[in-house]
Amino acid sequence: MFTGRDPAGGDVVLTLHPGTQAAAMARLEGLVGGVVALDPSTGAVLALASTPTYDPAQLSSHDPQAIRDYAAQLDAADPDPRRNQAITEIYPPGSVFKVIVSAAALQEGYTPETVIPAPDVFTLPNSSRALNNFNNSSCSPTGQQPLIDSLTISCNTAFAMLGIELGEDKIRETAAAFGIDDEPIEIPLRVSGSTVGEIEDDAALGQTSIGQRDVRLTTLHAAMIASAVANDGSLMTPYLVDQVRAPDLSVIDQTDPDELSRAVTPEIANQLTEMMLSVVQNGSGRAARIDGVEVAGKTGTAQTPDQPDHNWFIGFAPADDPQIAVAVFVRNGGGTGGDVSAPIAREVMEAYLGGRSD
Repeated sequence: MFTGRDPAGGDVVLTLHPGTQAAAMARLEGLVGGVVALDPSTGAVLALASTPTYDPAQLSSHDPQAIRDYAAQLDAADPDPRRNQAITEIYPPGSVFKVIVSAAALQEGYTPETVIPAPDVFTLPNSSRALNNFNNSSCSPTGQQPLIDSLTISCNTAFAMLGIELGEDKIRETAAAFGIDDEPIEIPLRVSGSTVGEIEDDAALGQTSIGQRDVRLTTLHAAMIASAVANDGSLMTPYLVDQVRAPDLSVIDQTDPDELSRAVTPEIANQLTEMMLSVVQNGSGRAARIDGVEVAGKTGTAQTPDQPDHNWFIGFAPADDPQIAVAVFVRNGGGTGGDVSAPIAREVMEAYLGGRSD
């Protein structure tokens, strides 16, 4: 007003990649879920999608009654579209958590070829409750198999027994190194803390080790697991704002990539990559395969009381030179992570890598 110049605002430059964000939102249409894609080398958020969504402009119009009517519509919705499924809500991750247990085992001297017990049924310690494999299937005719095979086919009994053998302290320590430590983070949007939950005894530890019981993750934290493996074991701090610019476009603030933690050593990250490649090439993650690109990943199917299962997929590509790490969550999708979430992840990765984006 004093200078006579027209008012001008600055710019907030986000890290989002438009084509990747569009692909994520398009594939989530009609579903309740979230997609997060990260640049594993920097932590930059390439996609952050949540559905159902809403139009915030309708809450800030010049028509008070229209605002009240739209707010009432959102209040009546289930789930509330204002709750971000990717960073606010936390859900049991199912077999995605087996990547954490695998990392813990590798740190204790196991290798991908180490043979571990894999029975058809495992009776939880000090309990009469039997833990079965998916669809009561058999993991191995001999009742044992290499660790890489257990992850490839996502053997529940093998990982429940392995988690108990490793112990609660080791599982918690490894989960915390991947960012699962109950603490919220800011990107700068606030992200709910992910948690291993309470573990009362070895029976609970067995259930925890297959991503059930009280384990809860945001979709962002699930993407961070894949990102850390992709980045040679270094977990970068996720961030959504690249630059803040003044009206003259000069840079006021620039985000510098920062390591959040050293999740695992590069050697162990390479072993996990080998195992996650097998999941996509030979196991439950086949629907995430991309022609001409090696994809590493892990599926997850989490049981929920009296509701259809939740469906997950985490992964990264290309496996030999990772450019994108992704997590896809579909709430009560009713299928498996392999048939519901893996195809979404494939299309999101393709959109970023320059493949098919329709």
